[in-house]
Amino acid sequence: MKAIRTVLNAIASLTLSTMLMAAQMQVPASAPGIRKPAEASTTPKTLTGTVSDSMCRAHHMERDKSASECTRECVKKGTKYALVVGKKGYTLEGHEAELDKLAGERATVKGSIMGEMVMVESAAAAKAAK
Repeated sequence: MKAIRTVLNAIASLTLSTMLMAAQMQVPASAPGIRKPAEASTTPKTLTGTVSDSMCRAHHMERDKSASECTRECVKKGTKYALVVGKKGYTLEGHEAELDKLAGERATVKGSIMGEMVMVESAAAAKAAK
């Protein structure tokens, strides 16, 4: 009985491995419109939006707190800072001390964009619109 169970487990493992390899072979190495990490923008870009967190983004879940308080609470719990620009959100990496001061506020962030992540070079309060 033990030998039969061992053989069946081995067959199941081999079948699963074969299916995973077949599925991987059908996925194109690069699809149009999808950027690889090596193709990320190395030229710093400037974005202006609202500093939030990667969990709440534009819709804060802590209804009894301000946007800045909610952002700081979520970051303390382990989420990353994020910049909400229109309907798009970017996760922010680096310069946490500057971002903490700008939590919940409009800010201008300069950095390298990699997909939906920005490697922050600088962050400052956004200038008021005229």
